[in-house]
Amino acid sequence: MARYTGAVCRLCRREGTKLFLKGTKCTSDRCPIEKRNFPPGQHGKDRKAKIVGYGLQLHEKQKAKRIYFTLEGQFRAYYEKANRAQGVTGELLIQQLERRLDNVAYRFGFAISRRQARQVVRHGHVQVNGKKVNIPSYQVNVGDVIAIREEAKKHVIIEQSAQYAAQNPVPAWIDVDFTNLSGRVLSLPGRKDVNLPVNEQLIVELYSK
Repeated sequence: MARYTGAVCRLCRREGTKLFLKGTKCTSDRCPIEKRNFPPGQHGKDRKAKIVGYGLQLHEKQKAKRIYFTLEGQFRAYYEKANRAQGVTGELLIQQLERRLDNVAYRFGFAISRRQARQVVRHGHVQVNGKKVNIPSYQVNVGDVIAIREEAKKHVIIEQSAQYAAQNPVPAWIDVDFTNLSGRVLSLPGRKDVNLPVNEQLIVELYSK
């Protein structure tokens, strides 16, 4: 399956804001956007074009895609499903992205970034309701119990991630046991539960054209 394999810090610089793609590095003084807050490339520092209309809408879509590490076809499918459902399309789109298993693993503290969480899931370290699931895009539901498999609990990366996550607030829609590396989905995430630098309404406007 195709996936982005380039330098993720360039993505933050391209969008001009932190997308928190590198975990703890994003909150330290080592974050490249702190030192070079301009687009990557030979002329990035000199070009400061004003972005309006379609450009703004496209930037919002690109930010959301890059935050959740989805490709264009998959992201479009999320939008189409949200558009068919009853409710606010933008909020339903964000809700689907939040319900991805790799994102939930990140929210549970099994990894320090969504990209790392994707790898944890793909390597078969996560189970849902007692069964191994290695599909990052798997959609979790209310009541699902997400846990690290017993044989993976001693992995250094997972242990360090859980220790770091335990020091930060836990989203209201999940309940996490950092000691046993498991948790439960209490409710579907609402827009107020998702703190992202994304204006989903602009994404809806882009796809509605």
